[in-house]
Amino acid sequence: QVQLVESGGGLVQAGGSLSISCSASGGTFSTYRMGWFRQAPGKEREVVASINGNSILRYYTDSVKGRFTISRDNAKNTVFLQMNSLKPEDTAVYYCAASKGGMIRTVATVDYWGQGTQVTVSS
Repeated sequence: QVQLVESGGGLVQAGGSLSISCSASGGTFSTYRMGWFRQAPGKEREVVASINGNSILRYYTDSVKGRFTISRDNAKNTVFLQMNSLKPEDTAVYYCAASKGGMIRTVATVDYWGQGTQVTVSS
């Protein structure tokens, strides 16, 4: 019903910046809450940031506050994650997520997942 495709991952040095995006198709994009999760090897998938349909509400996990910014362009069916001041511990596969219900804060709230894009931060 909803397909999510991430792009923009790659390798960046610590302290650098990277922007990743997620293009959605199917459904009515503006009605979906959107979010970004990440999963590092041996770790659980964790929420990074989320945003509601009209961009009024934004949520960030404590470890990325002040460094990452989530945004969306409903006209383009796209959600973005701007990542600044990157740290090696940010290294993970980043997954785009969509929810038909409430604000995304846990994996249990997610209805649709993207395939993920690798972000690697080197020292």
